[in-house]
Amino acid sequence: MLKIAVVGAGHWGPNLIGNFHDHTRSEVAWVIDRSEDRLAAVRTRFPDIQTGTEARLAFEDPAVDAVAIATPTATHHELTLAALRSGKHVLVEKPLAETVEKAEEMHAVAQEVGRILMVGHVFVYNAAAQLAKQYITNQELGRVYYISMVRTNLGPIRVDVNAAFDLAAHDISLASFWLDATPISVTATGGSWINRGIEDAVFATIRYPNDVLVNLHASWLNPIKTRDIRVVGDKRMLTFDDVNTGEPLRIYDKQVDEQTAQVPFVDSFASFRMTVREGDIVVPRVPMSQPLKQECDHFLDCVENGETPMSGGPEGISVVRTLDAISRSMADRGREALVGG
Repeated sequence: MLKIAVVGAGHWGPNLIGNFHDHTRSEVAWVIDRSEDRLAAVRTRFPDIQTGTEARLAFEDPAVDAVAIATPTATHHELTLAALRSGKHVLVEKPLAETVEKAEEMHAVAQEVGRILMVGHVFVYNAAAQLAKQYITNQELGRVYYISMVRTNLGPIRVDVNAAFDLAAHDISLASFWLDATPISVTATGGSWINRGIEDAVFATIRYPNDVLVNLHASWLNPIKTRDIRVVGDKRMLTFDDVNTGEPLRIYDKQVDEQTAQVPFVDSFASFRMTVREGDIVVPRVPMSQPLKQECDHFLDCVENGETPMSGGPEGISVVRTLDAISRSMADRGREALVGG
């Protein structure tokens, strides 16, 4: 039975507590938070869990095997290093850190002390996302041209990081997972209306190897909650909507027909229709699963068996490098910024 400490009992922390405190593979030994009100709520729901306001209480407990960190991004670096150097394995929420340098140091320390460092890129553990990866990897969509990703809602508005760090981190990790590649460069623009210097909406285009483009729209200033992803290939096209739990994936048998597309002149709507082919729409069966439970179980597997996390330090660093490039491009009025440059 692995003993877990959860640091941060705010928006996301309770979900981690619920998943790890199952008394089968793991149980939560400590919950740490600066808010006494949140700790009181934890004690009411889980009276057997110890609580405290200082992370060192959990880090110094020899019974604790691993730590799950769900605190603001700016605190990830300090807390993760302290946990690792206390001999604990660490699951830290996305993004790994607010700077590339800090993210790289976190990974280096994890390697040095021989402990697991895993990042909470929860969407790569989504069953529909994993099935979509199979379609892409097996080239059932053909050559991927581009991916369009929209992630918007009205709030919650952050004051520590911009909308890209908060929301686009999900999509960057997912695109890199699907394409099995790391970004090359970014062009981006954004707007700061609520808090000066913190972009509430971000529009970015990321260039991946093989001329694949990934276009992102991330905003917490939008009237409609949208989770819309489209993968366009030269043979088929795929849509992924994780809000639609019943039918999250659709495969469109649509493509531009290379032979009929080579008409000398398109002079009517009928002629234009000849240049594209529209086939069936397939709705694949996706196994029912809970992505966060899959993520937590994978973390436990890595701790128990020494497995390499699907979303470990290198993946977390790649996302932070891309987010950094987005911020640099926005600061430079949309000029292309190299990822890692």
